Amino acid sequence: MSSPAVLLETDRSSAVATITLNRPRVLNALNHELSELLQDAVCRVENDSDVRAIVIRGAGGNFMAGGDINAFHAALQHDESDRKIYFERFIGEVNDTVTRIRRMQKPVVASVAGAVAGFGFSLMNSCDLVVAADDSYFTMAYRNIGASPDGSGTYGLPRVVGTKRAMEIALLGERIDARRALDLGLINWVVSKEELEMATHSRATLLARGPTRALGRTKCLINESLGRSLSEQLQAEQDSFSACSGDEDFAIGLEAFLKKKNAEFKGC
Repeated sequence: MSSPAVLLETDRSSAVATITLNRPRVLNALNHELSELLQDAVCRVENDSDVRAIVIRGAGGNFMAGGDINAFHAALQHDESDRKIYFERFIGEVNDTVTRIRRMQKPVVASVAGAVAGFGFSLMNSCDLVVAADDSYFTMAYRNIGASPDGSGTYGLPRVVGTKRAMEIALLGERIDARRALDLGLINWVVSKEELEMATHSRATLLARGPTRALGRTKCLINESLGRSLSEQLQAEQDSFSACSGDEDFAIGLEAFLKKKNAEFKGC
């Protein structure tokens, strides 16, 4: 029996859940099975109160090389109307997954290596932080199959690199190496391939030990800031800080600061 296309492991001791894209023979290319299982895994970790940080990674030395071209090609046997229905449903699953990642009140870290292309690029961009191996390469790639981006690719990219750079990356579809991706702000850290797992784990564990609700509210404030006026953002910050003041973690943090100790947050 073949392994499922997505694996979910939760380390209760560290409160970190790891979602692994698991189609290594095809560079973890996205098909319906992977899409559905990824959607389910993200939903489960979002609703698991024991999980305080999430890692998304790929098996076999690659993150994701985009959509499964063989599956896409098979869809050509359908007429235009049925083909549109097929892809609308498929992309609808992807959209739900990305929406959950962005709205989740928990930090999500992408741990990437090798190919980060197509929806893999969009999925990485939907995560809050990215640790990348030095062999990673990044490309939107959609132009190569005569398609436009999906999975929030055109939403996140201009917000990170600006409109002109986003146009360059999306319209030309060129490969970007890890060092340039770091310079562009697409990723946060570059490490050797051998160090990737350890570097990701250390950062995810640090996040999981933090004040989860406060980190979730911070994530929400940043994600929604570009759609607000200054006055609206100031009000949102006021509301968020006030909400944090009612959390047990707020009292724990203040006590630890005054005693010059490291806070042991409970994530509530």
